[in-house]
Amino acid sequence: MQLYDKDLLSVQEVRELVEKAKAAQEELAGKSQQEVDRIVRAIAQAGVRNARRLGKMAHEETGFGTEADKTIKNIFASDGVYQYIKDMKTVGELERDEEKKVRVLAVPVGVIAGLIPSTNPTSTVFYKAEIAIKAGNAIVFSPHPNARNSILEAVKVIRQAIAEAGGNEELVTCITIPTMQATDNLMKHPDVALILATGGSAMVRSAYSSGTPAIGVGPGNGPAYIEKTADVKVAVKRIMASKTFDNGTICASEQSVVCDDDMADKVQKEMESQGAYFLTREQIQKLGNFILRANGTMNPMIVGKSAQDIADLAGITIPEGTKVLVARETGVGRGHPYSNEKLAPILAFYTAPDYVKVCSLCQEILHYEGAGHTFSIHTKDQKMVDYFAARVPASRIVVNTSSALGGIGATTNLMPALTLGCGAVGGSATSDNVGPMNLLNRRYVAEGTCELDDIKRELPDCSDGICRTQEKYDNIDIDLIVKEIIKRIQSA
Repeated sequence: MQLYDKDLLSVQEVRELVEKAKAAQEELAGKSQQEVDRIVRAIAQAGVRNARRLGKMAHEETGFGTEADKTIKNIFASDGVYQYIKDMKTVGELERDEEKKVRVLAVPVGVIAGLIPSTNPTSTVFYKAEIAIKAGNAIVFSPHPNARNSILEAVKVIRQAIAEAGGNEELVTCITIPTMQATDNLMKHPDVALILATGGSAMVRSAYSSGTPAIGVGPGNGPAYIEKTADVKVAVKRIMASKTFDNGTICASEQSVVCDDDMADKVQKEMESQGAYFLTREQIQKLGNFILRANGTMNPMIVGKSAQDIADLAGITIPEGTKVLVARETGVGRGHPYSNEKLAPILAFYTAPDYVKVCSLCQEILHYEGAGHTFSIHTKDQKMVDYFAARVPASRIVVNTSSALGGIGATTNLMPALTLGCGAVGGSATSDNVGPMNLLNRRYVAEGTCELDDIKRELPDCSDGICRTQEKYDNIDIDLIVKEIIKRIQSA
């Protein structure tokens, strides 16, 4: 009997996949914008055709979210992303400035490592495949083991679409033997130019420390502020829809609701009328001990589960029909489990004396977890929007919309994306909703416009050892300038 080492097999598979991807990418680099776009369009169309089947498969395999919402995500990641990027110029010359004599050319990065989470498995595959190929790259996926089958099926659909569009199906491949060694080797492979990481904090940190350039996403922990001028009923409706969509598995979803002290009763009553249940003190303690593990990280058992399922797991009784569990919270940090990210229909509820204190609280929440990610505000006062936008450490300030769907660009005009950059404050290379332009290099072609002698003539007088700035605009002779302009026009 022959024995096989799973780790060794997975590492060998990575090497073969990268080699094939590199050859396919080099072939793609020779194609026109029209040819590239044809491939991307085919992927999008295939994603829509298979959205329901893949949504069902992802839900059944992972147990996260709902089949219906995963179907919507698949359509969003396929057609929604395509509609936004389809007219982007990503091949050849991107910009030309005739006056400054500067041109900008698009250069694909090459082979991308795409790390796929279990929370949004099939949708993330379609999204990353589209933006990678649109930018002229190949991509090799590393699937989360708990979503392996649905991810592989999504890749199979994409590869068939690429082949039918006249492309090389090796542009999109996936590890079939997912191991930590395989993922590590993929990220560190010398022919992998960039890592596109979506997933847990540990995985993202591993991507950043791999030695390969990486675009990653930190945790989401966005507060939602219902300001005093807001339509409370509408604001709550948006928040509830957002937090229950796919059972809260989108990282941009609201993690806490904040309002002024004098609005607390009104907001609570409205939330309760729309299906929220405010936990008792005893239930807050019991559920709080369950939603976080001993090391302070989120308990994976709650991820993507319904409010009732979570209540059953935690051993608490809640009213029938409860959509979202709400815990009154007063603090932020260790010892305050509801101040963390919760990829489930669970919300913290905070109040503060006024908008200034609310802003300080939201800053504290985001700096504790979720720095650079998303903040939402419901208000009719533009000055409030401006005040918070200037102060909260978030890359996305979404206004009068569901945070989950607004943050990913479904209900806003942000780039439709399932990888949301958190900027420097969140330890990310970008604050963008990641798209094709983040996956290519810009090559600058600049013509000379002056000579060294010209530069020397403009230098300040340093004859006495002290360089003094020339006062170019003192004692200007207007008549002389006019004459010079006329002279140049006549000689042209």
